Amino acid sequence: MSDVRETDLSRVRTVPIAARPNKVRAEEFCAPPGDDRSFAAFVRALPDVLVARDFRAVVEAIAAAARARKGVIVMLGGHIVKTGLAPVLIDLMRRGVITHLAMNGSAAIHDFEMARFGGTSEDVAAGLRDGSFGMAEETGRELNEAFVRGSAAQRGMGESVAEALAAAPSLAHPELSVIRAASELGIPTTVHAALGAEIIHQHPAASGAAIGDTSHRDFRRLAASIETIDQGGVVLNCGSAVIMPEVFLKALTIARNVNAGAPRHFTTVDLDMQRHYRPRMNVVQRPTLESGKGYEITGHHEIMVPLLAWAVVEKLEEAR
Repeated sequence: MSDVRETDLSRVRTVPIAARPNKVRAEEFCAPPGDDRSFAAFVRALPDVLVARDFRAVVEAIAAAARARKGVIVMLGGHIVKTGLAPVLIDLMRRGVITHLAMNGSAAIHDFEMARFGGTSEDVAAGLRDGSFGMAEETGRELNEAFVRGSAAQRGMGESVAEALAAAPSLAHPELSVIRAASELGIPTTVHAALGAEIIHQHPAASGAAIGDTSHRDFRRLAASIETIDQGGVVLNCGSAVIMPEVFLKALTIARNVNAGAPRHFTTVDLDMQRHYRPRMNVVQRPTLESGKGYEITGHHEIMVPLLAWAVVEKLEEAR
């Protein structure tokens, strides 16, 4: 017989299940498809647990902000544009939900190429072999010349791209440009460049001075827009793992610095395919430490962004 010590389970103290707190209740389970197969019924049928609960909370926060005319700032990475999501974002702008559109440089480039030429997103690996990656003449020249003109006219980078689209001799798909739509609707659009990180910076027409001047002006404009999220606004980061979370944190600091600590009590959301350190810290956690609420909703953009947009529209129409 082994002399290795064992715990005597007869000494274990148990508790009645009625006295145990439970995290999940039967009424929180999902529902299968019924006679009502509308989108609203689908959202109601989601389980009231974990991220499904967060999803509904985010929808409510965005809808509430829109009803109260609070700021709803949407920040984009390039993947959002090139996965075909412009139509739902444009619709939210037209409905008065999105009040400021901010994006990194790659998002602006994809948006410009889609509107101007009808296609975007090249084969990077193939282009790297012979040094042709990112060397599209028209994209680089037209955008860089737009920044030079914009700098001379004291425009921001987003405004400069909108002006370039408006002045272009032809547009393949003007209806698919979020920048063009925002400009026509009078919604501030800011582009936050990272020098050397975008294909147009390697073009012979690139001007570091113009890029820096127009993008820095947009940084100041974003800081001003952040003031509008105080007491009920929303900031949504879609698909930017580094640039927009970093820019947002600094712009928020400026807004609080010049406004006695405001804005406070707002909602932040990171919507991406993966969870990253900077969005978690700089969008979800740090800005809402003392007030407000931050959420992480993880999933493929081409599914999650339309789901969120449809749910917000449904929630707004439900209140009518």
